[in-house]
Amino acid sequence: MNRSVVALLALSWLVSSDVRAEESLPLAEPAIDEAGTPGENELAPIHPADSIPDPEPAPTTTAPATSVPRARLSTQRPPRPRVRDNGTGRLEKEENTVLGGRHFRIKTAQGAVHVWVPPDYDRETAGTVVYVHGYWTDADGAWKNHELAKQFRASRQNAMFIVPDAPSSNEESVRWPALTDLRRAVTRANVKLPDGPIVVIGHSGAFRTVMQWVDHRGVDQIILLDAMYAGERAFDEFIASGKRADHHKLIVVAASTADSSASFAKKYKFAVAREKMPDGIWDFTKRERGAKLLYIRSQYGHMQIVTSRKVIPTLLRVTPLKAF
Repeated sequence: MNRSVVALLALSWLVSSDVRAEESLPLAEPAIDEAGTPGENELAPIHPADSIPDPEPAPTTTAPATSVPRARLSTQRPPRPRVRDNGTGRLEKEENTVLGGRHFRIKTAQGAVHVWVPPDYDRETAGTVVYVHGYWTDADGAWKNHELAKQFRASRQNAMFIVPDAPSSNEESVRWPALTDLRRAVTRANVKLPDGPIVVIGHSGAFRTVMQWVDHRGVDQIILLDAMYAGERAFDEFIASGKRADHHKLIVVAASTADSSASFAKKYKFAVAREKMPDGIWDFTKRERGAKLLYIRSQYGHMQIVTSRKVIPTLLRVTPLKAF
């Protein structure tokens, strides 16, 4: 056989072997940073947090709607680019009536933003609640499937409720790195914001958004709903080391994140812990209602926390907002 032909056949065999070998290699798991270590201020254990059982295992179902997101990302806040949508004009919105209150769905370059105000809303004394959904859904899905309007109304709080789009997986970037830009988008839809307290609620992977808002001058309280996957340093800043930390309150509710949440709370002498969510506001003790940092080991599962209608309405009443 001609030497050149032999060489050509040998080269072809080597190339095909490399391709087969490469195709047989297992795909590498994406690298995910572990949460940062707790701060230096280790304190005596808090009770009853010490007796809390191990967190419930992550669901094994493949359905994304019930999966607990693996959201352990870096605890370092990345630089915050301003949201640019190449315009300063009015944003388009749809308006209707939901449970007797006014509802707007605003279209922005960063996705949908739902806004709801209750029927007895009084802007002069109202505050703002920003609810950030977790993974495997979007603002439209959370608004409908988690019946957020019903939960907001059940809280009986005089507030404007805002539900923006947020990442639905680790692969998606934060939609609103700065709370100021989200608020500006609402005003560009000709919706006037109230001047009262601002309360931010985040479920699960929402911590990626909420941790970037801890230095916003208007945020008075943050409520984390099974969301302490990471971001501890940012929440340390909010509750302890930041410029306005003395004026802030934080509520941490945990199911799947019980270990990391309890560890976070144990760092602070002023933290107050309780075993389970109460049935109503008056089942909280006076000390729990006034706590700067309240840790609750939830009897509800990861998704039940936001779908049971037992947690969000009750916690909204442990805020500086005014009740009807």
